[in-house]
Amino acid sequence: MSRIIVAEDDELVGEIVRDTLIQAGHAVGVVESGADALSVIRAKRPDMVILDCNLPGMTGVQIVQQMRIECDLWDIPVLMLTARTSTTDEDLALYAGANDYMRKPFYPQQLVTTVNRILQEEQHRRDAGNQRTKARAI
Repeated sequence: MSRIIVAEDDELVGEIVRDTLIQAGHAVGVVESGADALSVIRAKRPDMVILDCNLPGMTGVQIVQQMRIECDLWDIPVLMLTARTSTTDEDLALYAGANDYMRKPFYPQQLVTTVNRILQEEQHRRDAGNQRTKARAI
């Protein structure tokens, strides 16, 4: 079970994302503003963050940019889940540091598959880092 923070200002979408990921075995918290999202991310240090691009107070892109420069948050995987459909918006989010980008509307199973893939990739990255650390110690 992974701990996931979802920043989504549309209450219905937030509930769908939360319920879908809880059914898939994850613990999920939903916040509705960018400032609240960054505050909760700092306090809880989740295993993953899902951000909408359009949030009150701070955009999802601004949040991921801030995460990537903070030493306690830089390695938390981020999925952008947004109604923005242009490739420019996607490029900006990925350049800012998002791990992946998903457009709304989305299929719940597609969300679960994407979240699980990102979490698995992060676990492989951490395992590889631990193996390199052990090899240097020998």
